[in-house]
Amino acid sequence: MAKSNLSEVLKVFFKLGCIAFGGPAAHVAMMEAEIVSKRKWMTREHFLDLMGATNLIPGPNSTEMTMHCGYERAGKLGLFVAGAAFIFPAVVITGVLAWFYVEFGQLPEVAALVFGIKPAVLAIILGAIIKLGKKAYKSVQLGVLGVAVLVACFFGLSEILALLGAGIIGMFLFYALEKGRPKANSIAPLGLLGMLNLSPETLKIFLSFLKVGAILYGSGYVLFAYLDAELVETGLMTREALIDAIAIGQFTPGPVLSTATFIGYQLGGVMGAVAATVGIFLPSFLFVLLLNPIIPRMRKSLLLSKFLDSVNIAAVAVMASVLIDMGRTVLVRWEAIVIAVLSLFFTFGPKKLNSMWIILGGAILGYLLSML
Repeated sequence: MAKSNLSEVLKVFFKLGCIAFGGPAAHVAMMEAEIVSKRKWMTREHFLDLMGATNLIPGPNSTEMTMHCGYERAGKLGLFVAGAAFIFPAVVITGVLAWFYVEFGQLPEVAALVFGIKPAVLAIILGAIIKLGKKAYKSVQLGVLGVAVLVACFFGLSEILALLGAGIIGMFLFYALEKGRPKANSIAPLGLLGMLNLSPETLKIFLSFLKVGAILYGSGYVLFAYLDAELVETGLMTREALIDAIAIGQFTPGPVLSTATFIGYQLGGVMGAVAATVGIFLPSFLFVLLLNPIIPRMRKSLLLSKFLDSVNIAAVAVMASVLIDMGRTVLVRWEAIVIAVLSLFFTFGPKKLNSMWIILGGAILGYLLSML
């Protein structure tokens, strides 16, 4: 059974790693459809708990969610298998593009191939928001808190502050409202690279990206700021090359942190790519390994369960904010609107399709329409 579960984890997250375009909100939406709705590895409430808690730790949150799902299905080994399988396609694609960039001095033209993907993922994200929102909405008060988070995001409040603020406010407010009820049990207080064989330059690359992976919160733009300080301002690479690297992470599937593979290759060839990739993702594996067993215990505590409820509704609100921002950016051409409408039909209509087919269909249709 254990081997069967590991094999299933490997197949599922390798597939998701190959089609997970559109950023973290889209990745989470695809995972919800695959893990909760289709395979029923966990309840939607537990998926929400994992998502809410994961948004509060550093690192690529959608990638960390794959690790949580792998842990739930196949234990600690499943955590590492899921994370590695999800990251692998992006790392390979990014590595090939890095070689192309070094050899020819420019990136291949792929805009036509990915034109239709973003409007397609809007429908997938909306589907996840509706399903997760139904589960997160447990009271009018929680609904009001979610709307407040959505408004705060529109006014520029950072996602992490919105989530943490909602969690703390909701924890004490809703705990006070239920203070007289029976209380649940309280909880207790909360050599991958063969380092000896690395050159000093490769070790420096590894440590630089390890530091970024350990403290990174936020989007690809935040990643750009971290890497700009680490690499450009220290003279290791030009800002133009860094911008190209970030662009690679945006239009390849999987986590945007695969940018590290591209940069590592620029700085130190194949070993530099390996060192950068392992360095930036390693903290996430460790964070999830520590966090996953704690979350069910938090749910058993009345006080901390209110914290999770509040963070969960806030996380759905943040997804809604991302969807609205993406819609404003993406739905500016008639071709994108056509793809979005068709994707909505196949997401919510009588003929529902798996997210993989919606992504592939959007990419093909986008390519064809861009040729007009």
